[in-house]
Amino acid sequence: MGASSPSRKKMMSEINITPFVDVMLVLLIIFMVTAPLMQQGLEVELPKTASSGVSSSEKPFVLTIKANKTLLIGEATVPTKNLRSKLKAIFETRTNKQIYIKADRRVDYGTVAEAMAEVRAAGIYKIGLITLPKF
Repeated sequence: MGASSPSRKKMMSEINITPFVDVMLVLLIIFMVTAPLMQQGLEVELPKTASSGVSSSEKPFVLTIKANKTLLIGEATVPTKNLRSKLKAIFETRTNKQIYIKADRRVDYGTVAEAMAEVRAAGIYKIGLITLPKF
């Protein structure tokens, strides 16, 4: 009676890591899928919060997007398909290769993103967005 029988089970002293491996594989898959998506998009060089004004002898170039999705350069209306060629022609002679976009708050993000893509395609990489301070 005192001898141990071979049918008696031993206590398991190992940690079951199968659930841990499952969770890690799911996280790995999520990161592998989302990592390429994080590299897409438009690079925007935002202005600093300290207001020092425009430090250029040239007048700042402003592209306006009205609520009805009309693009304006100065007072002239420009179709989106002609924006790239117009900007290339204008910025050939300018030393300050910076553009400010002033969009109506009712304009959807897609329209602003499309305009920014055309600006970048024209070779202008310094883009600022004009906003009003919140009081």
